Amino acid sequence: MKAVVYNKKASPDKLIFCDIGKPVAGDNELLIKIKAVSLNAADYRSMKMGLIPKRKIFGADISGIVESTGKDITRFKPGDEVMADLADFGFGGLAEYVSVPERAAIFKPSEISFEDAATLPLAALTALQALRDKGCIAKGRKVLIVGCSGGVGTFAIQLAKYFDAEVTGVCSTANIQQSLSLGADFVIDYTKEDFLKSGKRYNLILAINGNYPILAYRKCLTPGGIYVMVGGSLSQIFKSLVFGRLLSFGSRKMRSLAAKANGDDLKFLASLLENGRIKPVVDRKYTLDKAPEAMTYLSQGHSTGKVIITI
Repeated sequence: MKAVVYNKKASPDKLIFCDIGKPVAGDNELLIKIKAVSLNAADYRSMKMGLIPKRKIFGADISGIVESTGKDITRFKPGDEVMADLADFGFGGLAEYVSVPERAAIFKPSEISFEDAATLPLAALTALQALRDKGCIAKGRKVLIVGCSGGVGTFAIQLAKYFDAEVTGVCSTANIQQSLSLGADFVIDYTKEDFLKSGKRYNLILAINGNYPILAYRKCLTPGGIYVMVGGSLSQIFKSLVFGRLLSFGSRKMRSLAAKANGDDLKFLASLLENGRIKPVVDRKYTLDKAPEAMTYLSQGHSTGKVIITI
């Protein structure tokens, strides 16, 4: 099969489009013929940190068709359309086929395209778990989403509105209209306004992008407010992990999230997509052989939505 494989000696991207052996489903696995995969910050950040998947193939968010099943599989059969989150199962999505544990996959609703299905697993899952589980979002809460124009941010705006919150997004000038069209009540242009010095207070701050001081974020919280870090620069992530607990004295809480694969959450998100309550924002599409180029583009931090690889 064709795949995009990590090779540390490859220049300039360390990713090579090549032929490798087609996997075989184990007893408790599905062999999926991949139709689409979306890239995430987790892909290029893992590569930068030297956290290379065992199969040396990145890509966690996939959709496709079951090609074959292991002898112990009872829930799926060949021909079923599925979607899967491989972030906790070794990645492997940048390929024509992948074998995955049964628990990693759910049925893809027939009304959802393969490309739209592939946008959900990590980005929408991160937004959901950050807002609902870590951020305790509720009706009427004032939510600030910093970095609202990327893959996680575009889903976060829509999910926050689904939970009837008041949403303020932070992005650059070029993405203001997109954020408003997704449901943001207010949008702050960070190139023109220092939102951390505005004096405004929020019940929940979701920090996706931007290397801003954690103490400045804390001052923007209401009493009882919650800050949740889900992205940003590596230095920001490190600071949040180290100092977040120390700064959570009193009623204001500083938290971080590493999203976990969850079949029930993925089914919930798929149902919202199926019913039109959320929609993916796709920035660019590439073919599998152009995946190294797609990874480079995403790592530059200027995407306005999801980056899709069609296979």
